[in-house]
Amino acid sequence: MSSTILTIEDDNAIRRGIVDALTHSGYRVLEAANGKLGLELAKSASFDLLLLDLVLPDLSGLEILRDIRRHDSNQSVIILTAMGQEEDRVQGLKLGADDYVVKPFSVRELIARVEAVLRRAIPRIENLEQIVLPGATVDIARRTMSTENGQSVSLSELETQLIRYLAAQGGHPISREELLKGVWGINPRGVETRTVDMQVARVREKLTRLGIDSGILKTVRGEGYLLKVSEPSQGAMPTTSNLAEGS
Repeated sequence: MSSTILTIEDDNAIRRGIVDALTHSGYRVLEAANGKLGLELAKSASFDLLLLDLVLPDLSGLEILRDIRRHDSNQSVIILTAMGQEEDRVQGLKLGADDYVVKPFSVRELIARVEAVLRRAIPRIENLEQIVLPGATVDIARRTMSTENGQSVSLSELETQLIRYLAAQGGHPISREELLKGVWGINPRGVETRTVDMQVARVREKLTRLGIDSGILKTVRGEGYLLKVSEPSQGAMPTTSNLAEGS
């Protein structure tokens, strides 16, 4: 069964181009030409990925994203931004967007980003897998991080896969480029993005919220990021090569 994608974009030409490209690639597409209708669909329809324009005439994309995140911390979202909207783009990533595409974009780039996000969003319901950190346990399937005293926070799909990928590396630092390839499914060559740093910051914020030293997710200057793991994870951990396949 093909994935369903909801597109919220007020520019008719851009929206039609997106719908045609996605339909041609085999996806089922829902569309909304304004923010209010888009938010209604986001709350009532069943879909796998949201393509969300940030600048809408009646209700901003950031407002829609905030509302969605209040009800579903795991919904996959790609934001669509114009070249000069860096601040909004950063804010969108802080609010939990999985990726972004800058207008004007090519059909090829859009489809590649969609495929990468959908690959990461495949449900992991069976074979629960846990990663034990100093002071907390991460449940990969449930996307939660919990302490022994019962405190818990939800993790987004990206946050979960970032932790999972770093934990699999045996305490070795991993570069931003490798993380982009292994977790985001993006060829890092020529790509300028701070999405890795933003996701790391979000994981650290959640560690702090649980009263855990955020320094267990360490920045190694010139090398990347390193995650300290207390003991071997339960269940088979993927290797770097396995996670990077198909990227």
